[in-house]
Amino acid sequence: MSYAEFHSRRDGLDNQARMRKRMVREQIMARGITDENIINAMLAVPRHLFVPEAFRARAYADTPLPIGFGQTISQPYVVAVMTAALEVEPGARTLEVGAGSGYQAAILAAMGCVALGIERSPELYRQTLARVRSLGLSSKIHLYRGDGTLGLPNAAPYERILVSAGAPSIPAPLLRQLAEGGVMVVPVGEKRRKQRLIRTRKIRGKYISEDLGAAEFVDLVGDYGWQSES
Repeated sequence: MSYAEFHSRRDGLDNQARMRKRMVREQIMARGITDENIINAMLAVPRHLFVPEAFRARAYADTPLPIGFGQTISQPYVVAVMTAALEVEPGARTLEVGAGSGYQAAILAAMGCVALGIERSPELYRQTLARVRSLGLSSKIHLYRGDGTLGLPNAAPYERILVSAGAPSIPAPLLRQLAEGGVMVVPVGEKRRKQRLIRTRKIRGKYISEDLGAAEFVDLVGDYGWQSES
């Protein structure tokens, strides 16, 4: 690598870091997210490496972006809100349904969680698995392919479950896989792409849910979700 190439690459990395800091400052902290673990994780994880190269210039913009196969990566603020709602603690076993690009799982891993993710799309699963490996995250993020509405019963229970797609109702298998004292966050709505963000806690064997506000996610497709993409 020549001197000019080295400095060009370094300048590019520095610019991405600056944009990441600006994203956190203006989109996350300015909107009331104060959890230092979330802030530090979003500063540390290079979001631009989790989007297609054609969209990398917009990786730190306040918007969702397409990642192929009809799926999107949520806007940074939504990722922060979902993570905050999950109330994660270091060491918590977390299951993400709808792993997508792997960005949310990377945030959870950066916060010290044991991150498991399941993705329905075989093409997206292969792409994300390759990304996780290339970034050296294979020991922190464990990806599986399958129907996310069924969860991963063989690895249950989970202290935290995060569903990154909108479901018509909370999938029953996921409730069964939630550990005692655990928390699950899932967008739920009878209409596609129009949901309410629901947080459910398992307390002494009972499920207690609360509405955290409006949400808009792509469809959660599966046996306990929508039966086909819109």
